[in-house]
Amino acid sequence: MPLLPGAEPFRHQGGRVGVLFVHGFTGSPQSLRPWADEFVAAGYSVSVPLLPGHGTRWQDMQLTRWEDWYAEAERAFKELAAECDQVFVCALSMGGALALRLTARQGAAVAGLVLVNPSVRSDNPASVLLPVLRHLVPSLPGVANDIAKPGSHELGYDRTPLHAAWSLARLWKTVQAELPDVRRPVLLLHSPQDHVVSPANSELVLARISSTDVTELLCERSYHVATLDHDAGLIVEASLDFVRRLTPAVHAEASAADASAEDHLG
Repeated sequence: MPLLPGAEPFRHQGGRVGVLFVHGFTGSPQSLRPWADEFVAAGYSVSVPLLPGHGTRWQDMQLTRWEDWYAEAERAFKELAAECDQVFVCALSMGGALALRLTARQGAAVAGLVLVNPSVRSDNPASVLLPVLRHLVPSLPGVANDIAKPGSHELGYDRTPLHAAWSLARLWKTVQAELPDVRRPVLLLHSPQDHVVSPANSELVLARISSTDVTELLCERSYHVATLDHDAGLIVEASLDFVRRLTPAVHAEASAADASAEDHLG
């Protein structure tokens, strides 16, 4: 099945600091690409993988489970880690759940974690019916494109595949149990007006992780897909500052190299 135009995975080899971007449920790298491009422009190595079952048609997701999505995120992380001195993880929505699990399991190998509207729990009481409902109804209306900004669009499925939704609920339970194992620096940005993921998700993350270096910011003007919304600039600026703060030695070396080059040219 061919990929939807714009859903392609993206990889860029830059400096010795890497940044992994993980997209959300039924979404694609398109929702993160402008954010990732800003890190490319700043000189970082960047990877934006396409999770299995995504970026084609919703029926393809029915054949995948959360373990498949996590395996791809972990593969992309290890690929960056083999080339870089430090690797940060940035994630949106369900990508946040995968990133939290990755951080819990990889420990100090994750230099820092940036979460945007992370999804780690069910906000729909009817989700308890998923184990049965998924065998009766293949899909429900989709959750993509919750954006306040006019003219901005998320490339995602218009249907929610229920086999995959059932697996997502299993991922949430796994991640919730592992949240205390997350000890790395965290920057969490969330939207008060999110029609897909409630604020209770971010509250749960902040209450249970063991990280001591935690920054919380609000995306006041955005809905769920804040990376393509009015607060996209805030997300870029805050995440770049977060990464720079945690890589002072790398940036000191880069500044010294730039100064030496200027002296040579002068």
